[in-house]
Amino acid sequence: MSDGRSEDTRAAFEQNVVTPIRAFSEVTLAGFNAAGVFGMLGAIILPGSVNEHVAKAYRKHLYAEATLQDMPDEPRFVINASNLQSGSVWRFMKAYMRDWRVGEIKNTKLVTLAQAVAASSAFPPPLSPAVFKFDESVYTPNSGGSGANNLQRPPYTTRVVLSDGGVYDNLGLETAWKHYKTLLVSNAGKPFGFEEKPGTNWVSQGSRVIAVMDNQVRSLRVRQLIDSFKPGASGAVPLRTGCYWGIDSNIADFPVQNPLPCPHARTLALAATTTDLARKDDETQERLINWGYAACDAAMRGHVDSKLPAPAGFPYRRGV
Repeated sequence: MSDGRSEDTRAAFEQNVVTPIRAFSEVTLAGFNAAGVFGMLGAIILPGSVNEHVAKAYRKHLYAEATLQDMPDEPRFVINASNLQSGSVWRFMKAYMRDWRVGEIKNTKLVTLAQAVAASSAFPPPLSPAVFKFDESVYTPNSGGSGANNLQRPPYTTRVVLSDGGVYDNLGLETAWKHYKTLLVSNAGKPFGFEEKPGTNWVSQGSRVIAVMDNQVRSLRVRQLIDSFKPGASGAVPLRTGCYWGIDSNIADFPVQNPLPCPHARTLALAATTTDLARKDDETQERLINWGYAACDAAMRGHVDSKLPAPAGFPYRRGV
């Protein structure tokens, strides 16, 4: 970045986005290290649900008392959770929150950003569910589904039980799929791992079965997305434009000149980073940021706009 405006933009981005998020990444909420285990035990013992304690931590360290109404008009942020009652996605937005079967609530001051993000990250079973209680009168009349799909009635409307958005759609694709032609998809989820000797007890079997099911659904979503970028029969125009990059992508697979140096063995090691709410040290943070930056650059220049300038280097000196 050479012009003053670009430098100002970068400084504002670092101050308002990068610095707060990195500071928050230094906090363990409910991870799998010692601090996270003790924090989880405390959340179980103390009054209130585990998810309420996670929302409290989000409020303390990141969002304060901001509500959905405080989000900007542009870009439009959509925070997804999975409705365990209806089996549909529940969307939190500035303009409204809704489940197409249950209905729509336009008073988005009723939910804080901390509560919405805690619901979206309510990984089952330890952080799930997130329970919201609403008065039936806050719903837009007749905004639920039709026929057998109409669930706009108690208890679906008055006691909403949500879990991690990834339970329904781990890539968050559906929210944009029906409305936009250009899709830029970044998948930072930990890749599916192979197991030589899966556990045979009920708990480990249940966990492994869920992981296999999730991997299959996610793979189908990715395949659907990538196929939509390809020309149809007889060279027909692709249904979508855009690109996909994942934390386990191989940068050598992108058709791009001069990608940033990202040996696949090193990026695969980064891809194995546990997806949790535990503290990440500075080195891990910077290597993950660098890898995400490089993968995004390779995908964008390789599949969206080959005229984009190649980056001069990584955001941080550590590389990947």
